Amino acid sequence: MRAWITRSWLLALGLTCISASPAWAQAVVPGTGNRILNAGDDFEDPKWVYHPNNPKSSEEDDEKPRYPMGFSANNRWFEGVKRGHPDTVKRVETPAGGLEGSKGSLFMQTINSGIPGRRTNKQMQDDFVANTVNRVGGLISVSRKPNVVCRVYFPPFEEWENRTGNSFGFRIACRGKPTRETESEYKNGDGTETYWPGFFVWFNSENPQRKIADSANFIIRGGPMGHDLRGPAITPGWWTLGISCSPDGMIHYYAHAGLEDLTEKDRIQSQYPYGYRCTHFETFFFNVLSYDNGSTKSTAWIVDDPMVYYDAPKNIKGQPVQPAGPAARVTRAPTTGTQKKKNEAGNR
Repeated sequence: MRAWITRSWLLALGLTCISASPAWAQAVVPGTGNRILNAGDDFEDPKWVYHPNNPKSSEEDDEKPRYPMGFSANNRWFEGVKRGHPDTVKRVETPAGGLEGSKGSLFMQTINSGIPGRRTNKQMQDDFVANTVNRVGGLISVSRKPNVVCRVYFPPFEEWENRTGNSFGFRIACRGKPTRETESEYKNGDGTETYWPGFFVWFNSENPQRKIADSANFIIRGGPMGHDLRGPAITPGWWTLGISCSPDGMIHYYAHAGLEDLTEKDRIQSQYPYGYRCTHFETFFFNVLSYDNGSTKSTAWIVDDPMVYYDAPKNIKGQPVQPAGPAARVTRAPTTGTQKKKNEAGNR
């Protein structure tokens, strides 16, 4: 697909060229390094449960965080303070064609995506956040090449919310040094600022009058000035998505249809989003968006095996790791005795 994309065409859209370039020399393929066993989730525990603690937070919209926040029983997930969690978060049976041996996946859907008890009658979103910082004991420096991989199930288009706009997000939280003057409210004491690059999924709802059929594509957030960049078209079924941070502070976006491990040919973009050079990886999270009218449900989103990797001989504060690669997929085979206890301790 990339053969016909010219450099001038890319530059006209504000995109970084995908040709060989020194700026891309340090690109990190997501899934590279050691998998952090204490972060991410495989959703294989039949007792997996999320405790929502409603009403949910909506700090971004009305300055009300509404503690205590929702959390998962395994302490791997929590409600986003800024916007709250999706209304339905639960473990479900993995849809057909998923990862080999996977019996459980995460289901997310929302209907009241704005302020609890109010209707905005516009697109709003909820967040579901991985508890990475607490699980690994701190931030991960980009010198360790942190990256995250997730499998996402895209349902048939007729099952999507009948609305043109963003429907889903898979993003990371980073700290970075600004390369230009910013007005960010999220400044840290070390001179860095927090920002949130990643994927959005844009749905084009059919319009018979204009002879437009249902379709979807990725939106990359974002370019050096914070603008969104159009990504590849999406077909229903399972996809593998990945985001990585390289030592030069760039963010790299990868995706392909199917469940195979990502490779360099799956790289869509490499950017300094918002003009930041990343210094540390904090965590990853999902967005679920809907039209906030109190009656329209969002598209039902299912994800599986979101996992964090990084490159280091020893894990942060001695946390257990597993080498990356096909053989490093989450072990689902039953174990017994002492080894089972060790595995359970590492997966809390």
